[in-house]
Amino acid sequence: MTETKHEFQAEVAKLLHIVAHSLYSEKEIFLRELVSNASDACDRLRYAALTEPSLTEGDSDFDVRLSVDKEAKTLTIADNGIGMSKQEMVENLGTIARSGTSNFVEQLSEDDNKAVSVIGQFGVGFYSSFMVAHKVEVVSRKAGESEAHKWTSDGAGSYTISEASREGRGTTITLHLKEDASEYLEAHRIRSVIRTYADHIALPVILSSTEDGAEDETLNTASALWTRPKSEITDEQYIEFYHHVGQAYDEPWSIIHSKVEGVLEYSMLLFLPSQQPFDLFNPDRKSSLKLYVKRVFITDDCEELVPAYLRFVKGIVDSEDLPLNVSREMLQNNPVLRKIRSGLVKKVISEIEKKAKDDAEAFHIFWDNFGAVLKEGIYEDMEYGERLLKLAVFKTTNSESYSSLADYLGRMPEDQKHIYYITGDSAEAIRKSPQLEGFKAKGIEVLLLSDPVDNFWLSRQSEFEGKSFKSVTQGSAELDAIKDKAEEETEEEKADAPKLDLLIGAFRQSLKDKVKDIRASSRLTDSPVCLVADEGDMDMHLEKILKAHKQLGGSASQRILEINPKHDLIKKLMSKAEKKGTSDLLSEAALLLLDQAYIIEGEQLVDPVAFSQRMANFMAKGL
Repeated sequence: MTETKHEFQAEVAKLLHIVAHSLYSEKEIFLRELVSNASDACDRLRYAALTEPSLTEGDSDFDVRLSVDKEAKTLTIADNGIGMSKQEMVENLGTIARSGTSNFVEQLSEDDNKAVSVIGQFGVGFYSSFMVAHKVEVVSRKAGESEAHKWTSDGAGSYTISEASREGRGTTITLHLKEDASEYLEAHRIRSVIRTYADHIALPVILSSTEDGAEDETLNTASALWTRPKSEITDEQYIEFYHHVGQAYDEPWSIIHSKVEGVLEYSMLLFLPSQQPFDLFNPDRKSSLKLYVKRVFITDDCEELVPAYLRFVKGIVDSEDLPLNVSREMLQNNPVLRKIRSGLVKKVISEIEKKAKDDAEAFHIFWDNFGAVLKEGIYEDMEYGERLLKLAVFKTTNSESYSSLADYLGRMPEDQKHIYYITGDSAEAIRKSPQLEGFKAKGIEVLLLSDPVDNFWLSRQSEFEGKSFKSVTQGSAELDAIKDKAEEETEEEKADAPKLDLLIGAFRQSLKDKVKDIRASSRLTDSPVCLVADEGDMDMHLEKILKAHKQLGGSASQRILEINPKHDLIKKLMSKAEKKGTSDLLSEAALLLLDQAYIIEGEQLVDPVAFSQRMANFMAKGL
């Protein structure tokens, strides 16, 4: 018999180390993970047999069987599902192919105690076996094949694969239990775990009898949870089904269990998570909804069920109208699926709206996790975009907590024509932007938009209830006309006007190739300068995002440099502008102030060395 030795993929080795050295109070979840995997293997074979009936010939009743050998101290989990070939053993048990898992493992290594509590979320639940076993053996025979193979490992960094024999298709996992895991050799303990964690499994989970003449015991209800009346399902059963179907460990924020009857007939059992999946913003992430037809599992890769902005929704959809042999190509253009999708989207958005109305505080926590994704729908979904915009909440300059646009309009002065906003990398950084100073001084509330998607939905939704959106970093600030708070020009300001014109002229001469224009600012109160985009030009933060993602070629757009005539530094420079022989000084000052404005915007300086030299010269002249 040939036996080959393999090293675990690096991420698996790290993960196994974390599992083996973590103290975890709920080791029993290993059994939930293995039974769940066995159930999935049976689901996949049932679907494959729709087009290839010979795969289940002579054995069409699926089940998961548990057995114990107290003398050998082993617990065995066996299924008659689709099984694995030798290569599939290497791929499924020796590697973690899922994108982003490497980063996940790195994060876990920083906090080993939380490792096992989230292991199933990443599709690696099999490795939880090593919490209770010092050796794991897997014998598997792929449906339709005659050969079987045995995978063996102690979880220490390597595994072996050898030829084996198995009667019939499927997979048998034998756990050689550690001394401190002997409780899982007791029938009452296994019974308790299965009824707690796997009652929702839609095929029998059977405990084989260890006594002569005694009957085997089915431990679970063994019926699809979504087919049962809601009144017969406990909160605990819903939560465990969510853990199973969503590969999650948090508790769902909301549960949607509904049956639609009429022209179309389908059931949905959907869950909105309370925690953000680690790969929520991974470009490869897809919907994790499972599609069933007449209780037969079809696929867990059905992008057509929900739009991308609802990719965090977990659960199942079971259709009575789709054909059982529906293909991937048929799903992509199926009118039945399009109608189901429309119903799902409407149901999910209605549920979020209801929850937002009933408990604003809980909704704000949910929005922290999934608001950035839902805002993709404002941009992408022509049908529901406006409803999502009404649902959206934002941080503002007037509050640390969230406000809806309706709340903003309710606080807005009657003479304010626009909904003002500013975009940036974070709410904390945005709050310090000099462009906000004049708005804060006059009590004008501004939305603080820190998600990259904000720059895009604003291009689709240009107004809300008759009020247009306007960036405070774009165009003229229009602050003098707001609330009639513009003060009369003082005698000193009138006297300084010629000086200001001279200074702006000198700055224009020095910066003629570097900025689009230079003008006095009505939006600055504390800072000497800031950069803004001209009316009609691209928003500065949007341009930065597109440049970072190589979606925009060419050089950066020229900006307008605004100067604050009331700032002490600008006043002193205005006085210098009246005197002869100060052109070099004013030129250096103009370049320094421009660099300062770029630094405030988080931009890289074109020539840091020149900036440093100018700064040193300028300071030397002032000392």
